[in-house]
Amino acid sequence: MTSIKEQAAISRLLSFLQDWDNAGTVARSHILNNFIETNQGKTAPELEQEFSQGASLFLVRLTTWLRLTYMTGSCLDKLLRSIGVFLSAVSSNHYLIEFLEVGGVLTLLEILALEKIKEEGKKESIRLLQVIANSGRKYKELICESYGVRSIAEFLAKSKSEETQEEVQVLLDSLVHGNPKYQNQVYKGLIALLPCASPKAQQLSLQTLRTAQSIVRTTHPSIVDNVLKVLSTMHLEVQYEGCGLPGSSSDGRTLSACTAVSIAAIELIKDLVNYDVCPALLKGLVALLIPSFKETSKLQPKILNDTSALQLTAHLPVFLQQAAAAKAIGILAHRNRSLAEEMLHLRVVHSLLAAMGNTDHSNSQRQASLTLKCFVQLFPVVEEHVRKSMGEELYKLFFSNAGDLYMKIDSIQADILAANKVNVTKALYLSDLSHSNVSFYFGHRNQDPVAYNTHFQKEDVEGKE
Repeated sequence: MTSIKEQAAISRLLSFLQDWDNAGTVARSHILNNFIETNQGKTAPELEQEFSQGASLFLVRLTTWLRLTYMTGSCLDKLLRSIGVFLSAVSSNHYLIEFLEVGGVLTLLEILALEKIKEEGKKESIRLLQVIANSGRKYKELICESYGVRSIAEFLAKSKSEETQEEVQVLLDSLVHGNPKYQNQVYKGLIALLPCASPKAQQLSLQTLRTAQSIVRTTHPSIVDNVLKVLSTMHLEVQYEGCGLPGSSSDGRTLSACTAVSIAAIELIKDLVNYDVCPALLKGLVALLIPSFKETSKLQPKILNDTSALQLTAHLPVFLQQAAAAKAIGILAHRNRSLAEEMLHLRVVHSLLAAMGNTDHSNSQRQASLTLKCFVQLFPVVEEHVRKSMGEELYKLFFSNAGDLYMKIDSIQADILAANKVNVTKALYLSDLSHSNVSFYFGHRNQDPVAYNTHFQKEDVEGKE
């Protein structure tokens, strides 16, 4: 027989459940508020004690109401927070199983795709998915098997709330850890996010990709192109940030018109040079230093010819790429001499000088100048060629203050830089400068000397043409 105390507790439970069953939307909203305030942070045993060992009876009512009303968004954020009280409680595995058995994961993922639902409700859905993912490997697999990665990634790209997007990043980071069966799926989903229109989504995807790349270990062929394209982002933020080059400023920081997205991309690039995509990545970075005529001409809209309109030339995507590529190359060269040598064989000095002559974008000139100074300090042969190309007067200006050179050169000097014919690669081979133990090559250093000289003779003829 039950005691009088137990009977009273059961009576209160039944009364509570009856109140819920008979309540309308407004009354249920008040019940949910009281439940959250009273029970947030309680353990599963404490919840059972509160509900006289019948907490699951209330949970099933919550999940039932969720399935019936989630498409309308009625009290959705409070309803999801109430379910979260159960799922996040210590020793709550049985609550989690009950929620999943009625299709809880699919419902949460569907909420993310519904346009009518407010951002707050979707954020709570993401938080519940975090709780589920953090419960173990099999639950992460369940989310992925429910096409969760695609739904979550699409929501990250479309969300207008940075706070919600950061919650999504936490979820994706959880899904890539301890999930060997589907970690590649998450990795590819992050790469697919890079071309999206949201700068915050790009930044968070790049940051999470660094973690994912270290876990997956192998690289996807599309990662190089996608990361390099991110460097052209038009969403500018003025912020303090370290450029990683010596002499950039007295305190190691420089106020630069750069993007948080570009910074995140450069951080990922620093990681990717340790993988098999390094040759393609270096080649791509150097190529961005000299935008094609086709790219620059098609980005000259009529608005630029209107003197009353805002001049947008400084923010053309290809010039943003150019500046970011110059900065990335400088950081890589400063960190790793072997990478610097590899880029010398890609004619990076010629390309940096050309970028210094781009009077349409001062940040390109500045970043290219700082990076070129790094190469000059690393390699005497580069110093010799740069000094000869610039002339003694301009070279002294450059070496004394590379970061401000763009403000001191005239149009003639800029044209000389842009049209330079510097070819350090040939001098490197003939002087036998490069003997580093690098595991990848770009083709020239293993060639027969006769064939190699023939290559440069052909290149010189093509240059004259």
